[in-house]
Amino acid sequence: MEGTPATTTDSLGNPLTLQDASSRQAVNDFVEGFIACEARAVNVLQAQGDTSPIVQACCAALHMFAESAEAPRNARPFIDQAQAHAAKASEREQRFVAAIAAWVDGDLPRAIALHQEQARLHPRDLASIKLGQYHLFNRGDSPGMLRLALQALPAAAEVPYLHGMLAFGWEQCHRLPEAEAAARHAIALCRKEPWAHHALAHVMLTRGRIREGIDFMASVSDTWTGLNSFMVTHNWWHQALFLLEQDRHAEVLALYDQQVWGVVKEYTQDQINAISLLARLELAGVDVGPRWADVADHLALRLADHVLPFLDLQYLYGLARAGRMDAARTLHHHITAHAATRTEAHERTVWQQVCVPAAHGLLAHAQGDWATAVEQLGVALPRLVEIGGSHAQRDLFHQIWLDALQRNGQWAAVQNVLQPMVNGQPESVRLARQVGVVNGVLRLPECTHFQSKNKYAVRSMF
Repeated sequence: MEGTPATTTDSLGNPLTLQDASSRQAVNDFVEGFIACEARAVNVLQAQGDTSPIVQACCAALHMFAESAEAPRNARPFIDQAQAHAAKASEREQRFVAAIAAWVDGDLPRAIALHQEQARLHPRDLASIKLGQYHLFNRGDSPGMLRLALQALPAAAEVPYLHGMLAFGWEQCHRLPEAEAAARHAIALCRKEPWAHHALAHVMLTRGRIREGIDFMASVSDTWTGLNSFMVTHNWWHQALFLLEQDRHAEVLALYDQQVWGVVKEYTQDQINAISLLARLELAGVDVGPRWADVADHLALRLADHVLPFLDLQYLYGLARAGRMDAARTLHHHITAHAATRTEAHERTVWQQVCVPAAHGLLAHAQGDWATAVEQLGVALPRLVEIGGSHAQRDLFHQIWLDALQRNGQWAAVQNVLQPMVNGQPESVRLARQVGVVNGVLRLPECTHFQSKNKYAVRSMF
């Protein structure tokens, strides 16, 4: 028979009810590892023999983070065990269990509501808050992400990772001064705060501070050790985006080969980092060689996943760019069929009204049907935030649409979109090169800005 559960606290001071007191370190590894983006979060699996609800729920959450079709099935035994023993746990732990169970069941509105309630009642349960942010992010609810983290601020202001969570929430709400202040505060508290590094990279990219971004990411990259594969590959992906804006293509390809692709090739987030970077390189006119083939081998296993529309769209485009058109068409068919079966209101709307036209447009672009790509991506782009992902990640779809406009000969439309981008990104060599081509086709004067002298020269092309 099991003995009386031991009561202790996790490293943030939240009460724990453990059947085996030695599991405390494993739970702390999950809590601390999750909020710090460190690989040690998986250590909780070493305690999976402990039937304590909080331990079992953490194990279930880890399986769900695989973001695969098999994830709920793999998580089910753990969450069933957690629910079977939930009466022995505290109300905080019971709510966490219920939130993970809702996630496993696919009921994200309920999961989010429970994480929001947890933030009000137990604002130092930062693992719950970060999980809530994850769900809200995937549903395009940036204000909700920010509110959730702000709820914890009075109770956990000394925790650097909370400020990283705040920084990303601020940034996704386009509140860039607040985002930068929160990120820098997080880094002042703990130099190794990769989520804050990531948020600050977003701010610098959005504000066109390309050279500063390259220098900053390089200056903190020595701390990217012991991280989960997503965090380390994604931060290097951000560095690659900065370099891509400067047309430093050889360095971007080297980062792809050495840092972005190959850490955990089976993981969804590593795959979409690779897809996005290869696609951006090709859109910039770079020959990426045979690199698509290896990525496509892994994408071919995801034709029936449909975990998130944001992921499916990138799998589709990656397969098509790799020349795996049969697989791409199969996934396209599956996306359409999956969208037709959605019943939850938000999910149905996003899959049917945003994901389906975007999928049509992406497949059309890969097949050289520029007019259809322009039309279908044009339908989806104004609402693309609803599929989740960050501004920087979704920019890939805007770049594909702009490429389709250009290839379809809609040069005036291209100029109307591209010139404001150039205005906001004066350090971008990539955009300056692209707008030069557009100006040449449209027989517009070429403008060269000399910021140091606060004037510009116009060289007539007539």
